[in-house]
Amino acid sequence: MSNVFLILMGIAMAAVLAVLIMGLISMVKGGEFNRKYGNRLMRWRVGLQALALVLFAIALVLGRGS
Repeated sequence: MSNVFLILMGIAMAAVLAVLIMGLISMVKGGEFNRKYGNRLMRWRVGLQALALVLFAIALVLGRGS
């Protein structure tokens, strides 16, 4: 069961990285896209980071039982 959380955590971390890169590119380019989606991308990144941390904590708890 712990492996499932590790895989999900890896997917969540990859999603965080993807949203972070999109946000950085958007910020560097500026323009209409950044004004429209900059804050939304930041909220997505924070939410995905929280998800990754929760999955990490669950994997740690389940790993201690084994």
